[in-house]
Amino acid sequence: MCRYRPRGCTELIGLLTLVAPGPQNPTLAEQKAGYGTVGFVKVTVENADEVYDFYTDHQQPRLKATFAYFALAAKFRPRVSFDDTARSEIKQLVGEQVRLIICINHLSSKDQYIAAATVARSPIRRLIGHIRVLAKNDLFDDPKQKANLDMMGCIPVFRARDNHPETAAAASRRMIAVCVERGVRGDSIAVFPEGTRNDIDPSTLLPLASGVGQIAVGIAAQARVAILPMAIAYRDGTRVGADVVLGRPREVSAGETVADVTDALRGHLQHAVDLAWARSPR
Repeated sequence: MCRYRPRGCTELIGLLTLVAPGPQNPTLAEQKAGYGTVGFVKVTVENADEVYDFYTDHQQPRLKATFAYFALAAKFRPRVSFDDTARSEIKQLVGEQVRLIICINHLSSKDQYIAAATVARSPIRRLIGHIRVLAKNDLFDDPKQKANLDMMGCIPVFRARDNHPETAAAASRRMIAVCVERGVRGDSIAVFPEGTRNDIDPSTLLPLASGVGQIAVGIAAQARVAILPMAIAYRDGTRVGADVVLGRPREVSAGETVADVTDALRGHLQHAVDLAWARSPR
């Protein structure tokens, strides 16, 4: 009997970066000449307008993204479960083309891989190719990694702690506007609302940033959108086989405020985190 040994995740994703040169896909020589470029614009807070002009219309290759998501699912094998009726509710919202804002707790540098693997193992898989993932800007510095991030639908975030606060605030407003526009067009958004890794107490959320509420309210004014909690709990010493709970989605109404959405999200996401830890063997 022939046995098939899957390639490692890095090998699989590395195979997906062979793209034709062009305005959005510079040649290897051009990539070497400008680290972290978007087209020919460097991914820096000083060039935030040009960066977000690009990501307003950038379209990830859906076939490659689907392959990558399933490769990550094969490598990390998360144990995905649902809170109460969450599975059927998510399936219904996806079928009705309701935009999702997937809100994930942040524990490690592997969280984005676990989240992608979870998407592949859940009803959200139908959205692959139409999910925008917010990622800090310095991850875009290396051209090869940037190509992978673009393929996965990532959008850079310029955090105030990493950049000049006033410049970062202006960039943040533009980033939120891009996310709202993409959401209105039909994309879903994945975000780590804590804004940084939780190294204090992984079972209790850090304060949530208001950006997710601003994105949700902005989309809700023009299209249906729901907040979807995704909670990750790692077993000691490994990132393989993490326990992930998808909470019940909560649709956002056009009349809600940013504070309403953020406050409700904290309760829903914390409940999912509690379930993930309760279901994670110690």
